[in-house]
Amino acid sequence: MAASHPVSYSARIPDQKGFDEAVRTILRQIGEDDEREGLVQTPRRVREAWHYLTSGYAQDPQEILRKALFHEECNEMVMVREIELYSLCEHHLLPFFGKCHIAYLPAGKIVGLSKLARVVDVFARRLQVQERLTTQVAQALFETLQPLGVGVVVEARHLCMMMRGVERQNSLAVTSCLLGEFETNPKTRSEFFELVGRKPAL
Repeated sequence: MAASHPVSYSARIPDQKGFDEAVRTILRQIGEDDEREGLVQTPRRVREAWHYLTSGYAQDPQEILRKALFHEECNEMVMVREIELYSLCEHHLLPFFGKCHIAYLPAGKIVGLSKLARVVDVFARRLQVQERLTTQVAQALFETLQPLGVGVVVEARHLCMMMRGVERQNSLAVTSCLLGEFETNPKTRSEFFELVGRKPAL
């Protein structure tokens, strides 16, 4: 399931000294002096940064959503566009960043709009691939809200493509996940992609 109980940060990285030494090893392996002034505190800074950048492992997206569920007879599409996201590619440990567009068709329940952005953050702040991130956001919403349908589109730029490899600075990866009526109802699907600003795939 997309929203399985995460492992706490302390359980994943219990040895802070070991983490810091691993960073020092990397610095030495690339030819740096890990004892020079500018790098002495780098291992601690990296550890603290990674604590934040992977904080999604210690959060339960379904719990976040359940705390802001409201019974409401709403039968129109609810959408939040252009939710900024920042994540780390699990293949090269380099960032990818972009925007997420989310919509759902309520079935007697709605959720606080800010919680949609929170759910994106939970899954983005883990080692990821964009395809899985898109699906996890959609499934968490579908399982918790039990709506008639969910649509998620993610548009992102990947530094592993921009800084290395093919070095294509203008490439934009687009992924989508459609569940329920967003998948089965052509009218709903077309409305969703029109609101996102993208034509649906043929």
